[in-house]
Amino acid sequence: METVLRSATRDVVIGPGQPFCVIGERINPTGRRIFQEQLRAGDLSRIEIDVAQQIEGGAMVLDVNMGAPLADEAELMVAAVKLIQSRTDLPLCLDSSIVEVLEAGLASYQGKALVNSVTAEDERLDAILPLVARYGAAVIGLPNDEEEIPADPRRRLELAAKIIDTATGKYHIPISDILIDPLAMPIGADTEVVLRTLETLDLLRSEYGVNTTLGASNVSFGMPDRTAIVAAFLPMASAAGLTSAIMDARSPDLVRAVRACDLLLNRDEWGGRWIAAHRAAQARQTGA
Repeated sequence: METVLRSATRDVVIGPGQPFCVIGERINPTGRRIFQEQLRAGDLSRIEIDVAQQIEGGAMVLDVNMGAPLADEAELMVAAVKLIQSRTDLPLCLDSSIVEVLEAGLASYQGKALVNSVTAEDERLDAILPLVARYGAAVIGLPNDEEEIPADPRRRLELAAKIIDTATGKYHIPISDILIDPLAMPIGADTEVVLRTLETLDLLRSEYGVNTTLGASNVSFGMPDRTAIVAAFLPMASAAGLTSAIMDARSPDLVRAVRACDLLLNRDEWGGRWIAAHRAAQARQTGA
């Protein structure tokens, strides 16, 4: 099963036989005080820097979150989408918990975006999925509801099934346009959480074959040497069925980890992309 995202001029295909899709996480004001202040002042110059750095790092899709406190998030989302699409042809993942912000972003976007995200709560499904259907977008489904973020992988599968059944049955969204997040939780809180995530990925692959994504940095939250943890986690998750991740595309260690996994799992025929990336890195070093 393949999920196709589009900008005005480029397609990116996510699927088990495709290269692991790196979704750059950086265009997000969470935890970035100066960026928040710039956004409140209407200054979008930092976005241009973040776009350039993530493209150089190897991002294939860019996540866009404009949730700065005390700012007009819908207005910022529209401005950011237009600015980013004037600077790159990478597809975008529109990231907000506010329906009006998602709608504003989708209305201004040229192409087929990825919506981040919808939970299994009835109210959220009936608010967000109609937008996904109307604009022909793809969507990330989170298998939690108003009652729980389940620990049991089989309960996560049940909630994923609810999202898939509602999206395909009620709103006629193709199953190929649904990515499920298997829920990556902080390893520092419970050392069994990654095993549950991997089991959830295996269940999703065997039961539905849908594409998957997650916030890769979540797994290392609160731990020292976070990059090493995420760099180890991503190949494990990819081998278990993860086909994309929202991650720090500026980190050479993380991007190399997923590219090496592509090579080792025969998603990079004759190692062409691995060799090309190595040569490009050598050229940059020589130039520097």
